Order: sequence, then C-alpha cells, then structure tokens
Amino acid sequence: MERRTLLRALVAAGLAPQLIRVALAKGNNPVPAGLHKVEGKVTLNGSPAREGQLVKPGDTVKTGANSSAIYVIGQDAFLQRADSEVHFPIESLEAFLRVLNGKLLSVFGRGQKKLQVSTATIGIRGTACYIEAEASKTYFCLCYGEAEVVPSVAPAQREIIHTEHHDHPIYIHNDPKMATSMVPAAVINHNDAELTLLENLVGRRPAFYGKDYK
Repeated sequence: MERRTLLRALVAAGLAPQLIRVALAKGNNPVPAGLHKVEGKVTLNGSPAREGQLVKPGDTVKTGANSSAIYVIGQDAFLQRADSEVHFPIESLEAFLRVLNGKLLSVFGRGQKKLQVSTATIGIRGTACYIEAEASKTYFCLCYGEAEVVPSVAPAQREIIHTEHHDHPIYIHNDPKMATSMVPAAVINHNDAELTLLENLVGRRPAFYGKDYK
C-alpha cells in the first residue's frame, strides 16, 4: 500500500495526528512500551492515566465515556475504546488479558496467549482481533490469524478459526438454551487503518498489507 494511501486511511479513521506520524515514521522500529494515547477519562488501577506509563501484569485499564487509550505491552498493541475495562492478570497461565466489558482492538506478536471474556475463552496465536464484550454476548472478529474459541456455556462447541481478512466474525452467546452459542456476524466498529497503526507501533505490517482496506 502506498504511503499516501495509508495516510488517507489513517486520517479517515479519525486517529490523532501525532499517532499517525509515529505510525508512518516507525517502519520496522517498535515504539517503547506503555500508554501512547490517553484521550478523555482513562484510569490505570483507578488513578488517572498518563502517557508514557507502563501497563503491567496485575493492572487494569478503564476508559470512560468519549474516551480511549492506545498502549503497547511487549510485542502487543491495543486500542481500547470508550466505556471499557481491561484487566491483565498477574498469572499469565490464567489469561493474558480479560475484557471485563467494552471494546478492544488488539494485535499480538508471536506465541500463544489466552483471552478471557464473559462468554468464552479465546486462545490466539500471533494474530489480531476485535472484541466487544457484554454480560450476555461477545462480538469477536479474528481480523487475521488463528484462534481457538471455547464458549463458556458449551465447551463442546469449541471452534478453531483461521482468517486472512475479517473472514469470520461471530457473536458468542451466554445462553445455554441456544442450539449453538456462536452465530455469524458482520464486520463492525473497527477498520484496517486502526490495525495498521497498531501493528506499526510494534514494528510490523498487518497480514493484509497491500490489499484493499476495509
């Protein structure tokens, strides 16, 4: 994708100008770990968050109304939208992260990680995904890569998903009366420009790079 086309896509996604400059300039050079965007009311462990703060195991990031945060942990980068709460347990075998509620776009480096939401356990491997978590259902889009999804109320319905470009978004329900806990969904509330920004922050290109943006 030409640099000019990427710039237009990033601007259209409404990303902060300073983050767009970082994304375009970094190339294969990852940014330091920590919070890189704090917009509106964002707290880290209940205290006001500041750009540059590290997000570590045991921490909880919470965003208020009309707020958002972008942060980097190692090889992974996250865009947390408004009214969302994400916890990073100290014990990584339990889960790498829990989306307690709200919306989170994530890109991950190599290796396996476990994500926990109210309706499922999701095992991912060097991939990208978007989650919208509620008590009764979870929206999950595997933007590219591989994931194992195990519904909480029906573990036997476990599914391994492979996608290249938002191929199989789903809703994962918490209703044991449903014949299937996972139902197809559309691509909503996230785009390729945002994924490109997150991947560039950690020195990578997204898997779809060079294809048309969504």
